[in-house]
Amino acid sequence: MSALIDFDQVSLRFRIYHNRTPSIKETVLDWLSQRQKRATGYTEIYALNQISLTIKSGDRLGIIGRNGAGKSTLLKAIAGIYPLHAGQLLVRGRVSPLIEMGAGFNPELSGRRNIYLNGAMLGIAPEAMAEHEAEIVEFAELAEFIDMPLKYYSSGMYSRLAFSIATTIQPEILLLDELLSTGDSHFVSKATARMRQLFSSSHIVILVSHTMPQILDLCNTAIVLHKGKLLMQGTPAECNAFYTSEAFVN
Repeated sequence: MSALIDFDQVSLRFRIYHNRTPSIKETVLDWLSQRQKRATGYTEIYALNQISLTIKSGDRLGIIGRNGAGKSTLLKAIAGIYPLHAGQLLVRGRVSPLIEMGAGFNPELSGRRNIYLNGAMLGIAPEAMAEHEAEIVEFAELAEFIDMPLKYYSSGMYSRLAFSIATTIQPEILLLDELLSTGDSHFVSKATARMRQLFSSSHIVILVSHTMPQILDLCNTAIVLHKGKLLMQGTPAECNAFYTSEAFVN
């Protein structure tokens, strides 16, 4: 069965609260006078606003947009991190979200135990992780430190382990958010080579990047998001031309 992602009028919103935290004096006065608690004011912001989009096997989709456009939110909706407020989202295929690598790591546990913990969060059975444990450790270059608690890892060691776990199991749907430039130059070279291999073998790849040459080089289709709305869908070159033109919403 081919991988598929289908957005049907999907909306996702967040609340921004306006009221500042009351001072101790105000809290005591409210309590003494037995006044009702002040109503909390907020504004709802649509991170995704009525998105309709179909992504099929073979698509390498680049997502273009300014900060706050909804790019990362769209990836997190696909990964099931954020619940929808309206519409329907169909995701068919095993998803590997390279969004916030290492999310859910336990710093008190060893690197080895975190391999299985992170694998479970990606929906991978312990038996499957056991088959790939040696490969993960070797790629991350952490054999000497794999049984050390994660809290003693440097940021580079942490990133190498997270990347190795996330990319060892072949995904059907690969979600990538600005991750090709992390780590030392030696590991970045290894990571870039692995990412290109995953681009070739994954059924669907979705790439969020502010580096336009990366999208032009790696993707065969693209979309432009702005304030949660889908403004354009086309080839990477067409979307880039629109994004950099006067027609783009200022």
